[in-house]
Amino acid sequence: MYEPIRTKSVHTPACPDPDFPHRSREEELDIQLAGHLAALLAVTDELRSLAPSGDLNTAAERLADQVARLRGGVRPVRATSATHGGDAQIAPLHRRAHALAGRALVVAASRADTAAAILSAERIDAHAAASAEPVAAG
Repeated sequence: MYEPIRTKSVHTPACPDPDFPHRSREEELDIQLAGHLAALLAVTDELRSLAPSGDLNTAAERLADQVARLRGGVRPVRATSATHGGDAQIAPLHRRAHALAGRALVVAASRADTAAAILSAERIDAHAAASAEPVAAG
């Protein structure tokens, strides 16, 4: 019924460029997931400086471990200076962390990375709960 295509596709390069770096889908997802988790770590460090807690300390260490794993053992750069601000900054930071954890969860699920997916889901829950809490005035 249909005649088979006998010519090469116009989308196929005539000669592949060996100098052009090619990465697999898994490598691209690793890079993307490490970026989302590193961004979440930065927001977590900022939250830790405004409202220190054991939960945020533990989460920051687990996030740093996951980023290092995805980057081949290279530890992420961490914030060392204290952020100045007040309770008014905390709620937006929790919302931002919630969104970043959601992005990380999507990539982790796509990559089938159970450890990163579980950590991301836990952070989503923690930041959603923190966003729902009324901020204490005073």
